[in-house]
Amino acid sequence: MNLGTMLHEMARQHPRETALVCRDRRLSYAQLDAESRGLARRLLAEGLKPGDRVGVHWGNSVEAVKLLLACFHAGLIALPVNVRLKAPEVAYIMGHSGAATWFSQPELAGGARDARVEVPRAPEIRTELPAGIDEGDLPAVDERNPAVVMYTSGTTARPKGVTHTHQSLMAAEKLMQAVGLQGGHTVIFMVSVMHASGLICLLLPTLAQGGTAVLLPAFDAAEVLDTIERERCTFVIGLPAMLQFVVEAQIRRPRDVSSTRIGMSGGDTVPVKLQERFQELFGVPLWELYGMTETVPATSNVEGAVRAGSVGRPVAGVRMRVLDLSGRELADGETGEIAIHSPSNFVGYWGDERNTAATLVDGWVLTGDLGRRDQDGYYWFDGRKKEIIIRGGSNISPQEVEEALYGHPAVLEAGVIGVPHEIYGEVVVACVALKDGKIAGEEELRAFMRARLADYKVPERIVFLSELPKGVTGKVQRRALKELAGVAAPVQGA
Repeated sequence: MNLGTMLHEMARQHPRETALVCRDRRLSYAQLDAESRGLARRLLAEGLKPGDRVGVHWGNSVEAVKLLLACFHAGLIALPVNVRLKAPEVAYIMGHSGAATWFSQPELAGGARDARVEVPRAPEIRTELPAGIDEGDLPAVDERNPAVVMYTSGTTARPKGVTHTHQSLMAAEKLMQAVGLQGGHTVIFMVSVMHASGLICLLLPTLAQGGTAVLLPAFDAAEVLDTIERERCTFVIGLPAMLQFVVEAQIRRPRDVSSTRIGMSGGDTVPVKLQERFQELFGVPLWELYGMTETVPATSNVEGAVRAGSVGRPVAGVRMRVLDLSGRELADGETGEIAIHSPSNFVGYWGDERNTAATLVDGWVLTGDLGRRDQDGYYWFDGRKKEIIIRGGSNISPQEVEEALYGHPAVLEAGVIGVPHEIYGEVVVACVALKDGKIAGEEELRAFMRARLADYKVPERIVFLSELPKGVTGKVQRRALKELAGVAAPVQGA
C-alpha cells in the first residue's frame, strides 16, 4: 500500500463522487484518478525515475493536485513550493533538492526562471502539464520510500527539507480521522496544498475518505464564506490569522454557514476570543490542532475533550513529553520543550544529517516549542524557545500577551516581541492592527492589559499598523515586527 494505490482504491469505490472542486471546475474520483495516473505514466516515459524530485510551484488548482498525485503514483518525490516565495528562496530549494524537473504556474514562471539562473544544472521551467498516457503499468512503490520534501519557512536559518514517506503520510491521514476528518466531508481549502496543513492534514485525508476537496486559488475572506454557502462545506479549517478575517467578514455580511459540522485551526496560537466568536457565528466549536511540518497532527481539542486555551491532548497513537535542557522529562505544570513520538513523524531533513540528528532523537521529534502538560493530560503552548522574552530575569510568553490584547474589542491582529533594553535586557513591545472603523489608543490598550496581566508583561510600547506582516505560511513574522518596531513610532488609534 502507498499513497497512489490508496487513492486508486478510493476511486474504485466512489468513481462518480466529486473529488475536487475549484471554482467552476469539478472532477470525479474516476476522472482525477485516471488523469493523475496518466500524467504519472507520461513523466516516467519522459525519462524520470522513481526517487527523482519534481518541483510543484503552483497555487491551489486542479493542476497542482493532479501533479502531486502523479508523483505518488510514479514513485517520484514531490517538492511542494509555496507560491509566495521569492526568486532567491525558490533558487535555494531548486538547487538543494536537486530537482529533476520543475513545474510552475504560468503566473509564477518569471520568478522561477529568475531563480533558475542561480542554480547550476537547473531543470527547465515547465508551465503546462503534459498529456497523459492511458495504458501501461506503474511501478510498485514501497511505503517506506520518500513521497514529499516540504521546505520549512526558514524563519531562523536556511529552509530545511522535511522528508515524509508514503508511510508517514498515510499515518497522518489516520490521525486526522481520529480528530474528525472522516465520513465524506466537504472540506474548504483556504490554506495552500503546498503547505503541510493543506497537503498532509487536508488533501490526503479528504481524498482517502471519499470526501470533496473545495479549493480556493487564493485566500479571500468573502470568497471563503460565499464558497461555504454555495458548496455546503462541512469542514472548515484555517490559520488563526485567516479565521480572524473570516469572522469579521461574517459579522459584516452574514452568509448561510449552517452546513459547518467541524471548525478547526492551528499552525499558530488560536486566541480564545477567536474560538468564542467562531462558535457564535458558525454554531460549532473551533477546535485547536497542534503539530508541525515534521509531525502532523499531534494534539487536538475535540468534542468531549475541549479545554479552551490549551492545544488539547495527544491524538490516539501519539506520545508526548515535556523536557528540560538536559532531556529530562518534567513534571506536570513545568514548562519545557515539547517532544513528540508519532507514526507521522518525518524521517529526516533532505541532505542535512546534522539538523536531522539534532531534531530526530531516538524516534522523538524535538519541536523547539515550549509547553507544559496539566494534571489532566492537556498540553499548553508557551511559544517557541527562541521567542521567549526575558525581562529582568522573568520569562514572558508572547502568546500570553497577545491573548490579552485579543480580548479588546477593537483589536483585529496582535503580535508581541521583545526588544533590547539597557536595564532589563528586554522589554515587551506589541504591534497591533485595529478592526475597520474601530479606534483605540496606546494608553487605552495598556490600561486594558494592566487589568489582566502582571505589570512586567504589559508592553512598554504599542505600534499601530494597518496589517501585521506575515510569512509564506500565513504566520505573523516576528522578525519583521522587530524591524517595524525599531522604525515606526506609535500612532494613536491608527
